[in-house]
Amino acid sequence: MRNVLIASTAALVAVSATAHAQEPTEQAETSVTTIVPAVAEDHAKLLASDDPRLAANKRLVYDMYRIVLQGGYAGRAGEFIREDYIQHNPNAAQGLAGIMDYVRATRPERPLEDRIELPLINLVAEGDYVITSFVRSEVDAEGQTYYTTWFDMFRIEDGKIAEHWDPMTRNDAKIDPNSQRIAD
Repeated sequence: MRNVLIASTAALVAVSATAHAQEPTEQAETSVTTIVPAVAEDHAKLLASDDPRLAANKRLVYDMYRIVLQGGYAGRAGEFIREDYIQHNPNAAQGLAGIMDYVRATRPERPLEDRIELPLINLVAEGDYVITSFVRSEVDAEGQTYYTTWFDMFRIEDGKIAEHWDPMTRNDAKIDPNSQRIAD
């Protein structure tokens, strides 16, 4: 059942991203052309929902991302994340303490912003799940920058984040996602 829900949610993100996307822009880099995914400018629109529960779930994830992951305020994680938090990122430990340790080890505290500054593509909620998608820049073996997408999925339980998935593997270095900016 959970796999069906995850697959359904992923399909919803793909459809929603297509529906909200603007035309991608091309950026020339030396002799390579890359496509930069469209970034959402109106975060209030992404946070809106006719369903108050979905709107609350989106806001919970958005503010957690803004305060804990972007701002680096690990000590505030308990406002958003359950003590028994289940972590599917293999580079972070389980529980609230695990995410707090991960944040402290990967980023400094920064001034809090009113919005997520990372290049947010979409924020989608369905049932108890919220998915974020961001533009992520990478460098290939030839030193050329290219763009891909980073996804996080969160399960909400009793008004807090109970579980998290992302595509990180054990071989990936711990990162500060705030370093993921679209090159000018």
